[in-house]
Amino acid sequence: MGKVAVSPPMRLLLALGLLLLARPARAAEADVIVYGATPGGFCAAIAAAREGAKVVLIEPTAHVGGVNTGGLSFSDSNQTVRSTLLGLFAEWHRRIAADYATRGVKLPYDVAVKNNAVWTYEPHVAARVTDTMLKEAGVTVLTKQPLESVEKEGTKIVGFRTSAGLHTAKVFVDATYEGDLMAKAGVVWHLGRDSRDEYGESLAGRQYPKQKMAIDGFDANGLPLPFITTVRLGDAQAGEETVMVYSFRLCLTKDPANRVPFPAPKAYDPARFELVRRYFLKYPNAPLPWDLYPLPGDKFDANNGIGKMFSMGLVGEANGWCASDPAGRAKLWEKHKEYTLEFYQFLTTDAAVPAKIRATMAELGLCRDEFPETGHWSPQLYVREGRRMDGRYTLSQKDIIEEPKKDDPIAVSSFPIDSHDCRRIALPDGVLNEGTIFPVRMPGRPHGYPYHVPYRAITPAAAECTNLLVPVALSATHVAYSSVRVEPTWMAIGQSAGVAAALVAQAGVTVQALDYPQLRSRLLAQNQVLDLPILPPTAEAKGSQAVSLAPRSLPGLILDDAEATLSGAWDPSASFKPHIGTGYLHDGQRSDGLSKATFRFKAPADGEFELRMAYSAHPTRTKRLPVTLTNGPQVQAFTVDQTIALPSGDAFRTIGTVRLRRDGDYVLEVTNKDTEGFAIVDAFQLLPVASPAK
Repeated sequence: MGKVAVSPPMRLLLALGLLLLARPARAAEADVIVYGATPGGFCAAIAAAREGAKVVLIEPTAHVGGVNTGGLSFSDSNQTVRSTLLGLFAEWHRRIAADYATRGVKLPYDVAVKNNAVWTYEPHVAARVTDTMLKEAGVTVLTKQPLESVEKEGTKIVGFRTSAGLHTAKVFVDATYEGDLMAKAGVVWHLGRDSRDEYGESLAGRQYPKQKMAIDGFDANGLPLPFITTVRLGDAQAGEETVMVYSFRLCLTKDPANRVPFPAPKAYDPARFELVRRYFLKYPNAPLPWDLYPLPGDKFDANNGIGKMFSMGLVGEANGWCASDPAGRAKLWEKHKEYTLEFYQFLTTDAAVPAKIRATMAELGLCRDEFPETGHWSPQLYVREGRRMDGRYTLSQKDIIEEPKKDDPIAVSSFPIDSHDCRRIALPDGVLNEGTIFPVRMPGRPHGYPYHVPYRAITPAAAECTNLLVPVALSATHVAYSSVRVEPTWMAIGQSAGVAAALVAQAGVTVQALDYPQLRSRLLAQNQVLDLPILPPTAEAKGSQAVSLAPRSLPGLILDDAEATLSGAWDPSASFKPHIGTGYLHDGQRSDGLSKATFRFKAPADGEFELRMAYSAHPTRTKRLPVTLTNGPQVQAFTVDQTIALPSGDAFRTIGTVRLRRDGDYVLEVTNKDTEGFAIVDAFQLLPVASPAK
């Protein structure tokens, strides 16, 4: 019998399969089981564990962290209102920055400043931080456990089976990109794109914003060339079964000391790229096909270019992914990798490719210090869009642009509506990419429209399942999903889903019957943002100049509201200037004693310090804001009249003098108890008291 050649990645996948067979079966039992270790999944697991639940995070593959640890190292939060992304998202980024700082690496941005600067990191750093946070939360993580079946009693999931056995829990969270657990549990879902009439969406149906390429998409026999997906336009108003393109997010470098050459493709055929060859011959000034985002460590995050005609995405090959079993997905993963390798060889060797592009691409290689277990190649395919649940509320274009406010918010999303190519069509007069929605931003601003993600959008119909939450494959149209679909948003929604799952498990109720005020209270306690932002005037928003005074530009120890642990209801604002960072918080004149902002810090030195507070003085402010500073049994109390104007030219006012011990652990707390007026939390400053002259 002849031998069959097996590529290294396929050998890896086969080896993982053998490991699954060899491992002793050990099923999990928990209060909450999260299936899918995506960013939404690991945030759900950590949040539930911090609420006191016993949590198990089960991942079908060997990889934890989804694309956040799999190559997507250019945070899409630069196109959001960052002040709405606190909670675990902000903590995760603070920890990444701290990881670099402990090694003496200064990042070109400050995570405490919530503007629209680019935030980047390396995959192995993201993985290290993610692993640490999961361990600290006490989350049990099981990998290489693909879902086989689900067992239900009525509308309740009892458990689901993998090769390790039956995993049981009180509540389940499906955090997979594909919505696999949701589908197996009998929850109604859909895949593809909606018609324009179904939800009244102008961006639905078939979309043609890209220019038609003046090239022939057919071979000499009149057949479509490779990479053409159809020869029919179809009804522009109608729905469509295809989804946006998948691709890898590769971590690359030009540094010879860290560069690993791209492996050769298994079977490169130059004729397969005839369509791309014709494109370059027709358009010799075409841009570099791959988007390259600079990263720390002299690296790049390589991404599919949404505006490019040909890029890293294999158009048309994403459509069978969700329906495939693990073996089928392994084949599609390999197909996407082979396309990427073949395209790289074409771009670096074919004479039709402009010399500048050939030279630039030839300099790039994989990173020796990233993904050593998988030959330095990302183990995670970027699944931009999978199944979408038909839940109790379906988000649509109208919810984003016209009616953003909801009564049961669990997150604020503000990434632009943005879809990559879905089809490539050969027509008699040229070739046309279809399905692209170029980023829909608020006019004059660098971000999309802020809107609420309601709790109802992550809950199935009660008749279908009563103990399942779906934060990633949530209920949305294709258009709305094109905004929700980024990791920062999924991290926020995932965190809220984890809190909700823990509360449902504790109360013994259905996910549909969970008391929203209780959920809101716990979300705020975990520092989630639930109120829509008050945006600065458009003229100030241009150039993302949302920061009034950068904390790092000020002397002394600065405690900005972005660093506070919040409980109760706080509303973000940036209406009054000056403010520290991107804005401040107010309590909406509730004066109920339930709103607290807590700052924890270590004293920088021994001695006396001025305790100074930043706030926007106004007659509507409170005249008696309670502030306490605690160090063990020692408590100092202050009352701040926030109607008093700040000293001329100063952003702070001294509210008292405190004596600190070097490296002592201090807690500074602000509450709105009996405040009778707007309680404002912007920032505190600690300045050493100058010694008298001798």
